[in-house]
Amino acid sequence: MAFSLKACDKDSQARRGELQTAHGPIQTPVFMPVGTRGAVKGILPQHLCESGSSIILANTYHMLLRPGADIVERLGGLHKLMAWNGPILTDSGGYQVFSLSSLNRIGDDGVEFQSHLDGAKIYLDAKVATKVQNQLGADIIMAFDECTPYPCEQLRLERAVERTIRWAGICKESHSRADQLLFAIVQGGVDMDLRTFCSRELVGMDFPGYAIGGLSVGEGHEHMVNTIRHTAPLLPAEKPRYLMGVGMPQDILAAILCGIDMFDCVLPTRNGRNGYAFTFNGPMRLRNSKYIEDTGPVEQGCTCYCCRNYTRAAVRHFCIVGEMLGPILLSIHNIHYYHSLLASARLHIEQGDFGPWARAEIERYLQSGYNQALKVENEQ
Repeated sequence: MAFSLKACDKDSQARRGELQTAHGPIQTPVFMPVGTRGAVKGILPQHLCESGSSIILANTYHMLLRPGADIVERLGGLHKLMAWNGPILTDSGGYQVFSLSSLNRIGDDGVEFQSHLDGAKIYLDAKVATKVQNQLGADIIMAFDECTPYPCEQLRLERAVERTIRWAGICKESHSRADQLLFAIVQGGVDMDLRTFCSRELVGMDFPGYAIGGLSVGEGHEHMVNTIRHTAPLLPAEKPRYLMGVGMPQDILAAILCGIDMFDCVLPTRNGRNGYAFTFNGPMRLRNSKYIEDTGPVEQGCTCYCCRNYTRAAVRHFCIVGEMLGPILLSIHNIHYYHSLLASARLHIEQGDFGPWARAEIERYLQSGYNQALKVENEQ
């Protein structure tokens, strides 16, 4: 299992690479659809493959709650459970330290959660998170970390970085499977000194890959890009770099410009379930009445299953009447859209013109209304 660079953009830090895993190679830059509980909501593995998915993500905390790591292991691991033969990445549960903050109590050794399902007490630390991920059997597993909100008081941020570094060392010591790649996660908010310190300490531990966490938590596009631009060069060039939980198209392209290789986000499927389509011409809300008799596909020229077989009018009808087919079709389209975007990025890196292409695309996205449309969508 190794990472190799195939091409580098002459006008930016963008890289075109290939990451070998126990379940096959991954072409980077790559986008990973999110299957938090062991399934990408409403999407069959066949449609994921047809849409261009090469790796998908599941979450340790949620799989630990149900059905439980022991059961998943006895069933043959995540690949068998998910009927997915390609690579899988599992998040360690560190993000839940942030997202379920009202249900947890953080200590220096780990986090005690109150289950959001039944209120039961659950303890998660670096050893447990690593053991559970070893049992789940994903190809890439993540070190347990502490993600902080934005803004964050300095003392809390410093403590989170200290814990993240210490927990990463425990994860490495506890890791027991040679067929799994263990990535460390750099934290530090938008404090560049803390990002530098965290990166230096983790790089010294020599992990197979590195992630940048703690972004897309309210800091905004400019702070995000500045933090990525500062942090990415601190990570080894010969190893994959993963930006966690960032999924706006313009943010992905800006991060690739900085040298990021891997991405994941719930936006394609969550917004698909809400009747929202990503297109290269801007956002499209299929619930709008103007599509009631529209016989065109969701996006002209798109080759996804939805656009090949259904009209905008049909998709709108399914969404309006509550048929699950509508959200499923839009989720398929949105996943395909993201993979098409990343395929274009890989092509332009190979051609050597990624820099000007990406900057023009970022400006187009910023002018197209995506930010405001998604803000309204995600508040509903």
